[in-house]
Amino acid sequence: MKPTLLVLAAGMGSRYGGNKQLDEVGPSGETIIDYSIYDAIRAGFGKIVFVIRRDIEDQVRERFVERLDGKIEVDYVFQEITNLPEGVKVSPERQKPWGTSHAILVTKEKIREPFGVINADDYYGAESFNILRDFLINDTSDTNYCIVGYKLGNTLSDYGNVNRGICQVSPDGFLQNIVETREIQKIKTGAMAPGTDGDPQYFTGNEVVSMNLWGFKPSCFDFLGREFRSFIDRSGMDLKSELDIPTSVDKFVKNGEITIEILMSNERWFGVTYRDDKPHVVENIKKMIRKGIYPARIYQ
Repeated sequence: MKPTLLVLAAGMGSRYGGNKQLDEVGPSGETIIDYSIYDAIRAGFGKIVFVIRRDIEDQVRERFVERLDGKIEVDYVFQEITNLPEGVKVSPERQKPWGTSHAILVTKEKIREPFGVINADDYYGAESFNILRDFLINDTSDTNYCIVGYKLGNTLSDYGNVNRGICQVSPDGFLQNIVETREIQKIKTGAMAPGTDGDPQYFTGNEVVSMNLWGFKPSCFDFLGREFRSFIDRSGMDLKSELDIPTSVDKFVKNGEITIEILMSNERWFGVTYRDDKPHVVENIKKMIRKGIYPARIYQ
């Protein structure tokens, strides 16, 4: 059975100032998602599932569902704040979605096979999708998942700070801990970010980071569901609290219920975190087209 690719596309893009998931960066109007899907099809994925907001449904159907007809199976599901366990109490003023862990949970009825997870606005590279596909097809443990990791220095923006999950990796290549580190900025010697004690923390750039490129098995819905229920019981009355994927899996890694293998990619990340990132993305796409990595027109 071919694996599925889950595309997280419900984010608002607040730092970018618009719906960056649907912004065009290719010469024929392609988005970053188009290049990720192209790489996923080449790697051997069998289905694409989008998590979206209702207000972009028409755009998603036109731009992806219709264009991909005959190329790969496509489906989508809405992430809504009302997608909650039965009987829970939450703030009636809540407007913000519940985070990336919740985004995976709303696809439970759509996905029955091993699957990868990506952000819609991040470019991951063809090698990364091949690594992910190989893991999802060949790994036989129902409770062993993976992260395709990147070197921190390959994931920084020239135009502002970024948030990255910095991974602590065991000698045998498994995740021990992820520290969500905010406001990381590039400097000449690597990178730096504000420390929790007020002093800056410095990085060489060789640290392993997660870019939300995950490989899961269907068993994850049980683990994520349990943690999400606990999160709602604790934070359901908060207006802005979210549950992200690393936080959800952390305790299950530490208590030994699951393992997460770190599989390194040599690709350089790029994305549209800020408006000023876009020209850089457009130029990188042009270079890869000239090298023959991508065609000038994804959809013929």
